[in-house]
Amino acid sequence: MLEKIKHNLYHWFQNESVISNTLALIVGILTGLAIVLYNYALIGSESLFFGSISGLPDYYVILLPALGGLLVGIIAHFFIKIRRYDIEEVIEATTLRGGRISPRYAFLEVLASVISIGSGGSVGKGAPVVLAGSGIGSSLARNLKIRGDRVKILLGCGAAGGIAASFNAPLGGVVFAVEVILGELEASTFIPIVIAAVFATLVSNTVFGVRTIQVSNYELVSPFYESILYLILGICAGITAVILMRFLDATHDAFETLNFHPIVKPAIGGLLVGIIGYFYPQVFGVGYDTITDALANNLALSLMLALVVLKIVAFSFTLGSGGSGGSIVPALFTGAMLGGAYGTIVHSLFPEITAESGAYALAGMGALLAGTSHAPLAAILILFELTRDYNLILPLMFACVVSNLVSSALNPESIFTEGLRKRGFIIRKGKEVDIMESVLVRDAMKHNVQTVSENKDVTALIDLMQSSRHAGFPVLDSSGKLCGIVTLKDLRDKVKKDEFERSICDISTKEIEVAYPDETLNTVLRRLASKDIGRLPVVSREDNRQLLGIITRSDIVNVYDKKVLEKVHQEDE
Repeated sequence: MLEKIKHNLYHWFQNESVISNTLALIVGILTGLAIVLYNYALIGSESLFFGSISGLPDYYVILLPALGGLLVGIIAHFFIKIRRYDIEEVIEATTLRGGRISPRYAFLEVLASVISIGSGGSVGKGAPVVLAGSGIGSSLARNLKIRGDRVKILLGCGAAGGIAASFNAPLGGVVFAVEVILGELEASTFIPIVIAAVFATLVSNTVFGVRTIQVSNYELVSPFYESILYLILGICAGITAVILMRFLDATHDAFETLNFHPIVKPAIGGLLVGIIGYFYPQVFGVGYDTITDALANNLALSLMLALVVLKIVAFSFTLGSGGSGGSIVPALFTGAMLGGAYGTIVHSLFPEITAESGAYALAGMGALLAGTSHAPLAAILILFELTRDYNLILPLMFACVVSNLVSSALNPESIFTEGLRKRGFIIRKGKEVDIMESVLVRDAMKHNVQTVSENKDVTALIDLMQSSRHAGFPVLDSSGKLCGIVTLKDLRDKVKKDEFERSICDISTKEIEVAYPDETLNTVLRRLASKDIGRLPVVSREDNRQLLGIITRSDIVNVYDKKVLEKVHQEDE
């Protein structure tokens, strides 16, 4: 009996899905613990910096972000040295580097963010928590000598766990990892990511409990008229998101041109933030209390309008000068101020058909996050889980989608991928588009194709499949022209046990999709995905029945990986 149990357990743990899900569970638990430590570190850092000026004149607060910036500059210059780490680096690692990131640099960047946020830097914890989780996933893969796509899955698990545990948003974490980090959803990745997000949230909640932003009970007062108003809010949020991204980019470029030592630049940015914060302390740190006030209709219109501008400026000074932190919470903050100001105006004009300003502040939060991240579904779910308010889900969805459309039209890159674009990488849905658009089918296809005659019987086809280990073959007629394709699926679906003498012509697929030698890999990959098939015969444009070769998904992946490695090596040199 004991031997049987051991035998069953052994085979159980040899199962691919069991291994992936077990590793995802481990990543989720470790990420949850890391986020707990990170939150405690933030509390301690804030107490250390702001507690140190207790009893001193108010203007000493100006120096705190500068001091934090100086410490971040020292860490970055002496210990990180190479490119700074954020969500951009995680996307690059997933797409171009096989899911490998440096745990050391990720840890140092997380440490730098604790200093930056604690000293009043106008940033959030989105990027640090994603880095923390991704670093854990990558480290586990490295220590266990894991290779291939499973490394990317573990990295995605860590990223999902970081967002889930930090914002108490497991669904939002899952979708964020899919939309932003991995770029596309596959069955093999979804379940592990869900497991990691759930367990990371459970671990974090065990220590901190559920912490949501308190929202009053809002609902649509006039569905028709308010839908128009939320449409306008979505447009305004999309435009504001573009302004935020471009101002951040311009600020970063301006600090790059400054003739100062790199250590000093974050301190200069911090000093500018300190000056703003002396007059408007709401811009310091993450600003959850100010967001809550906007949602509860407790802020004046003039203050909210000022904070829309000042938060964008302070955030850009912090991050653009070399500070450390994330953009998710600043986007939520700016969106809450924008939506709150907009809601105050429309409610004063149309009090009978509109909700109070807090409802628009909530929709503005999601809309601006969708506009900056180009991940509308993640924005919707994070907002829903963060606030636990279902009454405004429809206008929230509407505003997020509209904002994303406007932002994407004006600025194709998100706040997470703009830096990659400037370094020559255009990434869409987890793939480097430039590579997929620049490589042609003729450079990736196999020229020596195993084919089968339409006059052969099923027995010959089975023998060919067993000897070649291929699951599909182009079918040629008596003149050597392409007349169809036959696959293992055809064999299973169309041939009964006593029909092995049927001809291949009878069971082959006659209406087939083909590829041409001068098409790009991106075009062919879309065709494969739309038809849910694994291979395409390559034919001449002059004669669709003249077989030139065959191209499969694996051929595309192999060429893509090779080109990516070449491009990454060139960049590193």
